[in-house]
Amino acid sequence: MILPIVAYGDPVLKKEAEEIDQDFPGLKQLISDMYETMYAAQGVGLAAPQIGQSIRLFIVDGSPFADDEEEEEEPDPKAAGIENFKKVFINPVIEEEEGEEWGFHEGCLSIPKIREEVFRKEKVHISYYDEQFNFQEEVYEGYAARIIQHEYDHVDGILFTDHLSPLKRRLLTKRLQNISKGDIKVDYKMKFPATKKSR
Repeated sequence: MILPIVAYGDPVLKKEAEEIDQDFPGLKQLISDMYETMYAAQGVGLAAPQIGQSIRLFIVDGSPFADDEEEEEEPDPKAAGIENFKKVFINPVIEEEEGEEWGFHEGCLSIPKIREEVFRKEKVHISYYDEQFNFQEEVYEGYAARIIQHEYDHVDGILFTDHLSPLKRRLLTKRLQNISKGDIKVDYKMKFPATKKSR
């Protein structure tokens, strides 16, 4: 089932999410619905707070980055392995971030039509539970690390706009207010906090 994605301004997006256990009701269905919702919105990641659930869960599928790479003449080393990067992260903990910071114009399904340069470290060490609730510890680099960092921010109540300079954020104020009010055209289901309506 495709769920409405919560828009900028909803308090759930600024809340630190709660850990869950393997008996969380309807977890399998929720993960399936999140994938369906993410694909319908053409995203590469989706965190549970973005569909109104304040729990520490996010999903990723980096294959759209791989499709973009196929059109490039020079392969980007940051995209290595991204075509097979499809995972569920439950109760994730970023143990360490390392390497140089690099900039990339990030967007977010909860903040449509806005992309801004965000700087993040190039490598992450993360521990988490997969969808079978097996404990995993892994290291990711490049685009995979960036997608993880972006989605991990969501379960900590942080948005990519929080990484921007105060001046940049001020310049975006009107556009962000319009998103909250639903004064924006999007081609996927969204729920706007200032109107309390879905569309």
